[in-house]
Amino acid sequence: MSTGPVVTRFAPSPTGFLHIGGARTALFNWLFARGRGGKFLLRIEDTDRARSTPQATQAILDGLSWLGLDHDGDVVSQAERAGRHAEVARALLDKGAAYKCFTTQEEIEAFREAARAEGRSTLFTSPWRDADPATHPDAPYVIRLKTPTEGNTVIRDQVQGDVRIGNDNLDDMVLLRSDGTPVYMLAVVVDDHDMGVTHVIRGDDHLNNAARQMGIYNAMGWDVPFWAHIPLIHGPDGKKLSKRHGALGVDEYQKMGYPAPGMRNYLARLGWSHGDDEFFSDAQAQEWFDLDGIGRSPARFDFKKLDNLSGQHIAVMDDAALLHEIEAFLAATGQLALTEAQREGLSKAMYCLKDRAKTYPELLEKAHFVLESPPIVPDEKAAKTLDPVSRGILGALTPQLQNASWSRDDLEAVMNRFAQDRGTTFGKLAGPLRAALAGRAVTPSVFDMMLVLGREESLARLTRAAADAEA
Repeated sequence: MSTGPVVTRFAPSPTGFLHIGGARTALFNWLFARGRGGKFLLRIEDTDRARSTPQATQAILDGLSWLGLDHDGDVVSQAERAGRHAEVARALLDKGAAYKCFTTQEEIEAFREAARAEGRSTLFTSPWRDADPATHPDAPYVIRLKTPTEGNTVIRDQVQGDVRIGNDNLDDMVLLRSDGTPVYMLAVVVDDHDMGVTHVIRGDDHLNNAARQMGIYNAMGWDVPFWAHIPLIHGPDGKKLSKRHGALGVDEYQKMGYPAPGMRNYLARLGWSHGDDEFFSDAQAQEWFDLDGIGRSPARFDFKKLDNLSGQHIAVMDDAALLHEIEAFLAATGQLALTEAQREGLSKAMYCLKDRAKTYPELLEKAHFVLESPPIVPDEKAAKTLDPVSRGILGALTPQLQNASWSRDDLEAVMNRFAQDRGTTFGKLAGPLRAALAGRAVTPSVFDMMLVLGREESLARLTRAAADAEA
């Protein structure tokens, strides 16, 4: 085991988008490294040339960028290191830790069919394992690792505990194919070693792979990294997260308008805990995160918890940073950029918009009153509150507001006095006022909207709404 500075890595395959499980794995590696002054590296495992695409690689990079998970050094391409992988396979062959196997695929399949028919193990044992090189034919061959046939391989896992796998359950895995190309299992070990990775934090679907990969580490005399195999993410129904549970790609969560800090917070809590803490900052997460806080049971994805944490992060975000993130959201979703007037209005209104918004679309909907250009056209729900009687009330109220000092206290006093004179309450006036000022039934408080819009614009909207009753 390595005792040097912490080095973690995220190594996705570029065959599709960055799904939420991969994003959490990246986050755990990032938090563990950043909290210890270590390095977080990125490797693209693009050895499957048929399925790997530049578009998928870019989607992964974009997803990590949006999440704010910065990596150290250059991105490593696994495919470009094939020569190094083959070199290690040859070194193992020279050491006697690997051997040439000339058995064909047809012969292996025939062996397995016979084993199934006879009810015995289908684990293939190569007849070439201990063959005299003098007997080797002039034929294509693969290079296989010589796996111990007795005893156990013990994976000392930081999450799962000690996991023992009988060596009689492990085959002599192929390292180099007959065409000279390295297999994924070899490439991962060589890359992790060469990159100085000290901690391999990945999904527990790779747990069995660790036992086989340890054979390469041991045969080469390399330090075995610390293993941490984290449980997969399940949907709300307890089944493995899949398309039926909703959006899976990180880009989809960005397009749904979730703030990146909220997403990081939620993903960190998805399978890891620090006491009863739910809401925390990046600095706290980096300070607190440790492998012993990861549970052994699969975590369940819960949109309600994501919404709750996202809302809390929007509420505490710096106004200027929030405006920047909203503009990035609009760009990511192909919407029109804000005009300078809209940016100014949104900045001025931010204090009354961000307290209860869980996503950027919710915040922008609340901001409709300051983003929409006059004349304000009420939507169907708001229009129902603007009947002739309500419009008449607005017409009577407007002159009384003209001399108000336009402070919250003065506006409240005028409104309450007007309502009392009419034998009603301010609550009964609020609906028509919201419709007139914003064209919506759900808005920030009437007083906040009037303060943001200012005297001239507020009175103009109320006057127009009242005038429509006379049209």
